[in-house]
Parts: sequence; C-alpha cells; structure tokens
Amino acid sequence: MVIRTGIIGFSEGNGHPFSFSAIVNGYDDLAFAEAGWPVILDYLRKQPANRFGIEGVRITHAWTQNSMLTAQLCSATGIQHNCTEVSDMIGEVDAVIIARDDWESHCKLALPFLRNGTPVFVDKPLTLDSADLANFMPYLERGKLMSCSGLRYATELDDLRVSESDVRAVRLVAGTVLNGLEKYGIHLIEAVAGLGGSFSRPVELTRLKASHDSLLLHFENGVPFHLDCLGSVAKTFHLSFFGDKSHRHYDLYDNFSAFRRTLEQFFDMVRTSVPSIDPLETTRFMRLLSVARQLEHGKTAKLDS
Repeated sequence: MVIRTGIIGFSEGNGHPFSFSAIVNGYDDLAFAEAGWPVILDYLRKQPANRFGIEGVRITHAWTQNSMLTAQLCSATGIQHNCTEVSDMIGEVDAVIIARDDWESHCKLALPFLRNGTPVFVDKPLTLDSADLANFMPYLERGKLMSCSGLRYATELDDLRVSESDVRAVRLVAGTVLNGLEKYGIHLIEAVAGLGGSFSRPVELTRLKASHDSLLLHFENGVPFHLDCLGSVAKTFHLSFFGDKSHRHYDLYDNFSAFRRTLEQFFDMVRTSVPSIDPLETTRFMRLLSVARQLEHGKTAKLDS
C-alpha cells in the first residue's frame, strides 16, 4: 500500500517543499527550472536516478499559501492534487509534511491532522510556545509527530557516528552557521545531537557578548559547544571537533542525503508508530531555543536534562 502524503506550506527563501517532494516523487527538469530554485535543482541534477523515490511513498497532495506556487510545485514534482484549502487533505492522505519553518504556524496547521490520526512531520523548529509544545507532546510520544533539522542525519558526520572512541575524546565542539539561532542555529545543535549520548543533552547555556547570536552550551559530559550564528553571510554550515589526539572539521553541505535520510526516518515512524527521535530530546531543544532568545549577554541559564 502506498503512503499518500500531503505537503503543506511555504516559507520565504525555504525551498523544502520542492526538495522534499522531488526526493520522494522525482522531478521534471524544465518545470523545476521554471519554478526558480536553482540551488536545489543543481544538487538534484547531481543525483543518480536510483536516489529518487522512497519505496511505498508518494507525495499526492500539495497546498501552499500561494496558488501559483502550488501549481509550480505540483508541475515540478509530479503531485496530482493541487489543494485550494489545507483541510482538503484531511481524510485523503496517510501522512503530512509541514514544510514551512515559521514555528508560529505549526500548531494550527498540524493539530487538525494529528487529531484525525494522521502522522505529521514538521519542519524545524517545532515551536517555541510552551502551550503548543504541551499540545504536541502526546503525539511525539505516540509516534505520530516528528520534527527536526535534516542535518541531524548529515552524512558528513558518519565517521564520528562509528568512531565512538574519537567522539568520547572530544574536548570542544565549535559550530558556525549563517543567519540566526532559531531557524539555523538549530541545524548545528541537531547535527551534534545526532551523534547520540551526552551530545543530545545540553545542561547549561551562556549567551556571549557579540553582534550576532553567540552561545556557549555545555553538554552533560562536560564538553563545551561554542555556537556562532553569523547572520547574513555566505553559505556556512560548519562544525569542528577538537579531541585529545586529533581534530576534525566538517562543512555540512549534502542537503539531498540529509533530507532523504530524514524522510526515510519519518516514513519508518509512519509505518511503525515508533518515535524516530526521543520526544524528550525534541522538547529539550525547543526549550533551549526559548531560553536562549530571552537570555541577556553574559548571562547563564541551567537547562532541563
């Protein structure tokens, strides 16, 4: 049986509806070029044909805030149903991807589907509102809701995932990313968390004095993570790990693989109702962002572990 999936929403400058849909459905090169996402099209063109498609899954319905954009999305990625209202999908799809990164919209968009029993993936950050987070928690626990950055599954970090002795020997993690903390800093926080163990449990946060978002996190194992979100700069998704015997440096640029792995994890959850990510971890990072955005320069806050 095919998992009929709806894709919802659009955020300015965020092409996830196009990239996610292309990974699942494949894409039409000319229609995609006309839609105007050259960076995404460039990395799609570099993939062999067998990298497209997820077995037993199809994006069948789409809705965005702009009917012309929705039509472009459907044409570029072979989506059959162009919906005029979000509610048109309820009862017609088996899963939903909310592919917009303005967290303020997520609860309103997701809850009607969750209450109908439809599993939902929500683009990061899930929400920074404590009441919305409480509403989401039962669905996270029951394996009906997943939300994360695709960089949690970055292929560039695979050598650290298998080299546990090297990870345990790390003395400092440093991360640098473009734009701000809420939408982009979370990419690197989740990328480090994807290594597992104490790296998924920050216990202390200090906001450093800088003209950009600059944070110092301490993990449960005592390792510090210095994170700088530089604002409007060139493409930057960088992590460095400094250990007892060596140091390693990574630019996390393979979006296609990270997104594909994310979607595979989501659809595994759809099939099994087993959470792909510990629900407490998801809520922990949302609370971290909430604390960080209110913290004054030079101040330190304890975090729930």
